[in-house]
Amino acid sequence: MKLVPVVGDDPREILRGLRGALHGAGPALGLGLVSGHPADVRPGTAVVVTTSGSTGIPKSVVLSRDALTASALSTADRIGDGAWLLALPASYVAGLQVLVRSLVADREPAILSGAFTPQAFAAAALMMVSTEGGERVPTYTSLVPAQLAKLLDAAEHDPSVLAALRSFETILIGGQALPAATLERAVAAGARIVRTYGSTETSGGCVYDGVALGNVRLRIEHGEVQVSGPVLADGYLGDEERTDAAFLRDRDGSRWYRTGDAGLIEDGVLRVRGRLDHVIVSGGINVSLDRVERIVRGIPGLALAVVVGVPDERWGEASVVVASRGEALRRSEAVQLEEARAAVQAEIGAHARPSRLVLVDELATLPSGKPDREAIRRAVMLLH
Repeated sequence: MKLVPVVGDDPREILRGLRGALHGAGPALGLGLVSGHPADVRPGTAVVVTTSGSTGIPKSVVLSRDALTASALSTADRIGDGAWLLALPASYVAGLQVLVRSLVADREPAILSGAFTPQAFAAAALMMVSTEGGERVPTYTSLVPAQLAKLLDAAEHDPSVLAALRSFETILIGGQALPAATLERAVAAGARIVRTYGSTETSGGCVYDGVALGNVRLRIEHGEVQVSGPVLADGYLGDEERTDAAFLRDRDGSRWYRTGDAGLIEDGVLRVRGRLDHVIVSGGINVSLDRVERIVRGIPGLALAVVVGVPDERWGEASVVVASRGEALRRSEAVQLEEARAAVQAEIGAHARPSRLVLVDELATLPSGKPDREAIRRAVMLLH
């Protein structure tokens, strides 16, 4: 089966190709492909999504028609069916799934063109309002936390943005952890938020508000979250070693994806504790950067801060808080750092306290909207 690269990130071009790929009437699509990949893929493949991720290591994930469709159907089963607005890059799995869900539901998606702005989002959302058989058609969209925060800021002085947020039956929020303060603001504004957890390897979000979708199974092995079900990718294109390491097969034949995330399941609800590999050794003690980051984001003005690890002459490694200017300027940098250090010490211990707070004009992000942690870390190291 042929694999045809899609150059650029034109959502309408991706939608056209995806329509054929999902129905087996066209070649598989290659999104973000790098040179050196084979031109052929196994039958049934719909899309190969290549992303460097926040660690900067490229991976090309093979997604079949069956996996993408299973994900879309299980999402509709959980939150309902309706019309979707694409406000994310279509070349990343969260945006791609908005298109898949639209095609599976046989509805044309609304597409937000150009740069994401609250005003453009509001205009596109409010144009989606329609009825069928005298009943309103539910609308849905998928965002990352930074987009939601930007919309909430704008909604404080723009009634149209507030109306747009309230117009959706459900707004899926994924890509990274949603700060509690941002969720509280969204709920207070009347937005109906569902937090999602998943990855490209699971065809996007497969756990909604901590509960797995109907066709998905979860387990914790040695502290690691693992996922099974028909939504799993086939593996990594041209990389059998990485595929075998990430996708396990039990004796009964079931496949499990090793997420690399630490977590636990309490009363059937998954609680993700961060990346197993986002750990530094500071003064001989392991420190989870994700755990530090979660605490730091509870400090006013640091709700979207990123915590990275850097070499340290005294401790070996140390954590640094990086945040964008703006809200942070309302109080001194020294006060915010001291509050962050005190909060981390109270919950984890003195050994985990961040060493510095670095303010930047804008946090580096990946096209998916996630923080580009490797770029942020490199920028901090250059400040020495």
